[in-house]
Amino acid sequence: MSDSISTPASDEAIRDIADVNAVEVINTVAVHLMSAAAVKVGLADSPETQTDLDEARKLITSLAGLVTASAPEIGDQHARALRDGLRSLQLAFREASSIPDAVGQGPGEKYTGPVN
Repeated sequence: MSDSISTPASDEAIRDIADVNAVEVINTVAVHLMSAAAVKVGLADSPETQTDLDEARKLITSLAGLVTASAPEIGDQHARALRDGLRSLQLAFREASSIPDAVGQGPGEKYTGPVN
């Protein structure tokens, strides 16, 4: 007897993810990180209650690592769009921060280099 319970819905989900190519998974994860970072950096509907720069820093740094590591694998067309979104978030973070980071010390800059 197996410890896992298999249902038609879980079997379908497993089959579905098996059909998704790596570029799609990477792009989906990157978009989720971008969206969450945008909210935390204050680019959402209620910045006065949703801004959290400590959380934004973590999300942007994670996104930078993903984009930098995956760029050679996903191709220039996909990587360019992700880099543009990442750079926009890094600049938004810089604007939102009352205490500016030193050049090269902003979120994700250890992966991307300084962002101005």
